Amino acid sequence: METPYSMTAHYDEFQEVKYVSRCGTGGARGASLPPGFPLGAGRSATGARAGLPRWNRREVCLLSGLVFAAGLCAILAAMLALKYLGPGAAGGGGGACSEGCPERKAFARAARFLAANLDASIDPCQDFYSFACGGWLRRHAIPDDKLTYGTIAAIGEQNEERLRRLLARPGGGPGGAAQRKVRAFFRSCLDMREIERLGPRPMLEVIEDCGGWDLGGAAERPGAAALWDLNRLLYKAQGVYSAAALFSLTVSLDDRNSSRYVIRIDQDGLTLPERTLYLAQDEESEKILAAYRVFMERLLSLLGADAVEQKAQEILQLEQRLANITVSEYDDLRRDVSSMYNKVTLGQLQKITPHLQWKWLLDQIFQEDFSEDEEVVLLATDYMQQVSQLIRSTPRRILHNYLVWRVVVVLSEHLSPPFREALHELAREMEGSDKPQELARVCLGQANRHFGMALGALFVHEHFSAASKAKVQQLVEDIKYILGRRLEELDWMDAETKAAARAKLQYMMVMVGYPDFLLKPEAVDKEYEFEVHEKTYFKNILNSIRFSIQLSVKKIRQEVDKSTWLLPPQALNAYYLPNKNQMVFPAGILQPTLYDPDFPQ
Repeated sequence: METPYSMTAHYDEFQEVKYVSRCGTGGARGASLPPGFPLGAGRSATGARAGLPRWNRREVCLLSGLVFAAGLCAILAAMLALKYLGPGAAGGGGGACSEGCPERKAFARAARFLAANLDASIDPCQDFYSFACGGWLRRHAIPDDKLTYGTIAAIGEQNEERLRRLLARPGGGPGGAAQRKVRAFFRSCLDMREIERLGPRPMLEVIEDCGGWDLGGAAERPGAAALWDLNRLLYKAQGVYSAAALFSLTVSLDDRNSSRYVIRIDQDGLTLPERTLYLAQDEESEKILAAYRVFMERLLSLLGADAVEQKAQEILQLEQRLANITVSEYDDLRRDVSSMYNKVTLGQLQKITPHLQWKWLLDQIFQEDFSEDEEVVLLATDYMQQVSQLIRSTPRRILHNYLVWRVVVVLSEHLSPPFREALHELAREMEGSDKPQELARVCLGQANRHFGMALGALFVHEHFSAASKAKVQQLVEDIKYILGRRLEELDWMDAETKAAARAKLQYMMVMVGYPDFLLKPEAVDKEYEFEVHEKTYFKNILNSIRFSIQLSVKKIRQEVDKSTWLLPPQALNAYYLPNKNQMVFPAGILQPTLYDPDFPQ
């Protein structure tokens, strides 16, 4: 399986904190799919640093029109089905389909389902929306914790409930070690008594492993340069704990050669999801920045740091300096990977950023002996040049504390309630969410992130059969066939372009439901060859991160398998990957009401 991890966990799902302006702007992160392999970011991490292209307004309008047209057709089909398949509709005519035949039952079920969403008391000529959707609206109020609610959200809730039940069972499913591990992991996450008993101790051990705050007080002493090595701490942060600090490292498909993997280096290292929040250019940003400062001081205090206010101020000022040299993810430059793409050798990279020892760092992380001619892709050349200057001009103690802070902030959501409460306070200021997520939902999200395919094996075993997979596969192939015929009828496309489009369609890989290896427990087990215990939730997280990093670094010398899946089958998504010419319809979205194997085709 192709695992989308990066060694620098952006943690876009930072306790579900996504910046959403109360004035109506959309979420800054978490909206698109990651193209690379975040090493240890979790098995289902999402990120908006790069991924599927954002849709423009025209595309959204076209999609809305298509959905509306499809809904209208469905309603007309329901009305016809009710008329001709309702009780007595056969009228003794002795049609080809008897009263109990499967086709008749399927049409009747679909008609009843669609009719339930109508409001027949409304005149469609006066208010078509209320006529078409009134029944659904009566049965589905917008929940208190959501701004919007629709069919997709309802399917998501249904899938969540199914996954929770599967995890709560002591057995069942396809079997195998991975299945036992994901259930043990889920129980360890729910064991708040044990998590509370441990308190900050798991994180204090991590901080000690990184050298402690202020390098144990020795950062500014004479001879400290011999004791402290930025590259070693970067290795700890990026290659052990998967925390993006100063920049990100990912193993990704080469955008200009999709048959190989490449190391990709990009701007990263901010805790808040968008650079503009650090600049405090409006009242809301000022409030969020103040809340972040309070959050920093609270976590530092919980972890027993000295001079909390000073540390928080120094780390914040360093992040603000990073924000000043970071290009916004909304900038047109960041939307076009080809314009940022800069393939360089390690030797050239060393000249661009002379204050980092790249060969040593990458050798340590990848357990390789890279040559100076090894090529990497640099997506933020100007940024990295300025990072090198920032390293040169920043005191060692502040750099050290910033790197330790990045590790702390990535892992703090897995600690005891005081840490989680601090995260929630920040989330409330950022997106106005007064109510924290219930523990079971948090733990389901973590199980999905760290055991995505193991959880997916349980899901498809009960909720998406091989017969459904074959039926949807045929449906998609039929659509491809019709698209091919229509392609031949186009008179505005020249012969060369039409040949390219024909080849693109011919070689498009359509992936439906789930990868076949999920039906083989021993194959799933290989994706999760690390220890999991019911009483060590934090350690389980670290074990998962480190194993994810091991899987990802191996990719750099492996051939690309274009049949691998980016997301697990329970994902509520459907997507196209241009660099693989791959169309994917996971089982998670192929659920009623969008798809039902018993509905007529």
